[in-house]
Amino acid sequence: MKERYSNEFNWLIKSKSPYLLQHARNPVNWLEWSTEAFERARIENKPVFVSIGYSTCHWCHVMEGESFEDPEVAAVINESFIPVKVDREERPDIDAIYMDACMKLTGQGGWPLNAFLTPDQKPFYVGTYFPKESAYGRPGMMDVLPQVRDVYRNEPGRIREIGDRVKEALEVRPETSGGDVPVTVLHQGFGQLARLFDGVHGGFGGAPKFPSPHQLLYLFHYSKWHGEPKAFEMADRTLDAMASGGIYDQFGSGFARYSVDEYWLVPHFEKMLYDQAMLMMAYTEAWQMTGEPRYAGIVADLAQFIRREMTHPEGGFYSAIDADSEGAEGTYYLWTDQEVHEVLDERDAEIVCAVYDIMPGGNFEGKSIPNMVGLDLSDVTEEFGISDDEVERILSESIPKLLGARESRVYPHLDDKILTSWNGLMIAALAKAGAAFEDDEMIRMAVEAEQFIEEHLWNGHLLFARWRDGEPKYHAYLDDYAYLIWGLIELHQAAGEDKFIGHAVRLAELLEERFTDGEGGFYFTDKEGETLLVREKDILDGALPSGNGVAAIQLWRLGKLTADERWIRRSESIIREFSGEAGQYPNGTLTLLMARMAFEAGGREIVVTGSSPEDRTDLLDQLRSAFLPFDVWAEGTTENREGPLSALLEGKTDSEQPVSVYICENHACHAPVTGIEAAEEALGLD
Repeated sequence: MKERYSNEFNWLIKSKSPYLLQHARNPVNWLEWSTEAFERARIENKPVFVSIGYSTCHWCHVMEGESFEDPEVAAVINESFIPVKVDREERPDIDAIYMDACMKLTGQGGWPLNAFLTPDQKPFYVGTYFPKESAYGRPGMMDVLPQVRDVYRNEPGRIREIGDRVKEALEVRPETSGGDVPVTVLHQGFGQLARLFDGVHGGFGGAPKFPSPHQLLYLFHYSKWHGEPKAFEMADRTLDAMASGGIYDQFGSGFARYSVDEYWLVPHFEKMLYDQAMLMMAYTEAWQMTGEPRYAGIVADLAQFIRREMTHPEGGFYSAIDADSEGAEGTYYLWTDQEVHEVLDERDAEIVCAVYDIMPGGNFEGKSIPNMVGLDLSDVTEEFGISDDEVERILSESIPKLLGARESRVYPHLDDKILTSWNGLMIAALAKAGAAFEDDEMIRMAVEAEQFIEEHLWNGHLLFARWRDGEPKYHAYLDDYAYLIWGLIELHQAAGEDKFIGHAVRLAELLEERFTDGEGGFYFTDKEGETLLVREKDILDGALPSGNGVAAIQLWRLGKLTADERWIRRSESIIREFSGEAGQYPNGTLTLLMARMAFEAGGREIVVTGSSPEDRTDLLDQLRSAFLPFDVWAEGTTENREGPLSALLEGKTDSEQPVSVYICENHACHAPVTGIEAAEEALGLD
């Protein structure tokens, strides 16, 4: 088989993936994941070396520089292996299988992920970061490659045995009783979080600390359902601490992927779209519960950051911003006190440095990560003899100047591919926030992103997972459908347009048709997707909330809005399907448990109608600003009786009273309540 390219470029040069293109000039003769690669491995009797990562991954960059750009390492790989590069964000189906294998074989995981496979895709040796040479107890490529090569050649029976055992392990799932998840499991989920909670610094466990916003959403919902103040306090303390830390970009907004310490001070500087979306939801719900102005400001700044740095001209949202620039991590975000003084007047510079901990010597490798960890503003006001309001004025005038100066630096790599799943989350977050804060610009951003997906990632029959540079690619995965349904429902709740529910129903029907086998849960891949080693059906939350868990919640909401019991029953069947995992790992299945909690809470279906558009809007705006996680609502008018909400709205329109509200709960509807004040009282909004 002839190579298509010289060593100046390898086979990845034709890819649209930003990650694969980063490796297109490696001396390694990379192939994309393909039937051709595995057929070549079979013919040449070589193992397949699969290296999985993503374009904003710091340690992926490190390993590339140490190993994949090294001619000596490349020569061994090219001679004895079939090397395959995979972008985990475009192929989460492949990544999930071999990350699961890595966890089972080594007890840990992460990226870069490197797996050695047989020609029938079975892994027999898996690891994460390999430097060129072995050091500090970590195996190096120049030791691993010859050893794997020799074992593969000389002990084929052993390789087959390991591969078969791993495949069997990947196919095993906890047994399910087929019954419901007991209510006690909901309390166990809270109890596990309470035991892990860091009461001093917020968050759960020790370093490194991840935002894990699905945990915070669970705590808010649990607090609402069970009336447990500690659940709210844990989530609120965590959000407050993160907002003060270096994990939050104090000058430009946006959250980094995680903190390497327990204080939220030193971030791993990459910014992922999904973190911004999920944290925007968490801060919005925190504001709905508290009215805390700081949280409203963070949500507004996050939306501005997304609009400024992560939005395609046509409205879709980019995937991530790298941690590295100029060959080092965090360079774009770090400051010295001298740099601040070069931008601001001396007194303003001194105040900014005092507030954001920018001092001589710095707090990170000789420079400073702006942060407010442990800040007592009264110390600043006392030191400089000024008021709190004056400090706020100086900061509000100084930060745009510092941000402008920062923009003259070398910007980190932007991964500009557009993923349906992550866009679905951001659509949901912006719609929810826009509705809560009555911010039309946020809702407009969500609508334009949804239109982008309709135009570029939907062919009228099916979704695609990724779009970049004019190319939609890959059958959409479970997360794409589930997260986009979430976004569409939030858009309806925010904007009131029934077309969003119509599209959500269409996507739900495709999930039912293409991702099930008659059992309760959904497979991760489309039935017409590529056949891989296993077809995964998973419920565990990770960096992203479980697709099955999100589907269970959103189908429940869809059933309530459309008054269609099939979606309620499907939600119930998902919960039953994964009752085994939920019972064993409550803290790992919190998204599913939120769906179970919704059934327990019941919630209300609310129809707002009447002859006064102003009164209807007033009441709907109050609903949107309140924390009502188990309720859904719709506006009943004479124009929308025939749409996807017709069953819910039947008999619930009133053209005589200025405003009336119909409240249904526990499969029964109360008599309509008329008038703003009476409606507010009935809804608990007064």
